[in-house]
Amino acid sequence: MTAVEAPFRFPVETPGGFRTVLRFTAFRNIWFAQLAAQLADKFLLFSLIILAFKISGGSTPVAIVLLTYTVPSVLLAPPAGVIADRVNRKQIMMWSNFGRAGAVALIPLAALVPGLQNDFLHLLLITLIFSSVGQLFAPAEAAVIPTILPRSALITANSMALLTMVLTLVVGGALAPILSRIDLYAPYWMAAVLLTIAGALIFASDIPPLERTHEPPVTESRNRFHRMVVDIKEGLDALRASPGLMLAFGQVSIAVLVLFMLFTLAPAYVSHVIGIAAQDSYVILGPATGGAILSAVLLGQFLRHVDRSRILIGSLIANGVTLLALAAVPQAMVQVPDLRVHARITGAVFSLLLGIEFGAIMIPAITYLMESTSDELRGRIFALLYMVINGVTAIPVLAAAALSDLVGTAHVIGGLGVLLVAGAVTFAIAGRRAFAPAPQ
Repeated sequence: MTAVEAPFRFPVETPGGFRTVLRFTAFRNIWFAQLAAQLADKFLLFSLIILAFKISGGSTPVAIVLLTYTVPSVLLAPPAGVIADRVNRKQIMMWSNFGRAGAVALIPLAALVPGLQNDFLHLLLITLIFSSVGQLFAPAEAAVIPTILPRSALITANSMALLTMVLTLVVGGALAPILSRIDLYAPYWMAAVLLTIAGALIFASDIPPLERTHEPPVTESRNRFHRMVVDIKEGLDALRASPGLMLAFGQVSIAVLVLFMLFTLAPAYVSHVIGIAAQDSYVILGPATGGAILSAVLLGQFLRHVDRSRILIGSLIANGVTLLALAAVPQAMVQVPDLRVHARITGAVFSLLLGIEFGAIMIPAITYLMESTSDELRGRIFALLYMVINGVTAIPVLAAAALSDLVGTAHVIGGLGVLLVAGAVTFAIAGRRAFAPAPQ
């Protein structure tokens, strides 16, 4: 008789859970500041996608804005970490939020200038400034948390940070298009207010001052860079040593890459294929959000004991087939005119399915990464994952956008569907054994 895996539970269910760490005033302020700042960040992300498409009318400029938003996280992460170790961290976090509030407010203000309202370059410049300043916050926050919480509470704090990131992505993706529908620039003003609140919360926090070291700055910077290189190498070694980890790593990377491509193509698809305004993309993003939540509930409550490899293969195939069906919608609308009348319902149904399928791809793979790595390596594996996701998305996202402008959005989405189905078949042939439960 095989042993049954204990279901994963968030630390809120333990005596030292979420409520306990929120009793620490400094952490509570920082966490609410993080919540406000990340929600503002996601408002900006999804609103920029809509605005870039409205200004340019094409998918390539949307991809360029998206990459301008993400690339600084790769290029500036190491120096941001060095700054967090040399400068007052409270000041870094506070001014990072205030600075981003000022930057995001420039977008609606620039629209008041006659020559800039339909200009694309100023949007790129403001996005680059916003994203670059934002890179200072995370290393400073990560360095501060251990100084305001006991060691036993750090796992709970990290879980809350991950949960916050997921929730703000879900809420921001659903609300930003709705606010854009009310007024195209409303999400930017909302983001500026949220970031100002985040900065004020940091200002009100009692954060221990930075302990000065006697190590020369140049030497410390070199040591930090050396440690970063060693950490990356150890993460790569761990991936190479485990086929299961490598497959799960690739699974998450591919899923996020496809998601970025769909973000880029969504305004064009909504506008040109479904025939609704780009601001109405909440018709797509709302059901997708609901689908992802439904997928999490189903996997967590009812499908815990189903073979993980079957879920991954099935969800990859289902995702590919759904994308192929999406690609066929324009032709179907020609053959069946009633579909165009019910275009919103058609888009919402496909979106719901995609949300469920992406959840079924991501959740088992991320769970496997968490379960199969030690505490010492887990952070390096996920840091490597974020670096790969942010660093490697550039060329495929730009290629998908350029192809969309050349041959049509539906054809590119269909191509993604074919690639996902092919990947599922390859995974089924080569990778199922890697996800087999470890002998107990």
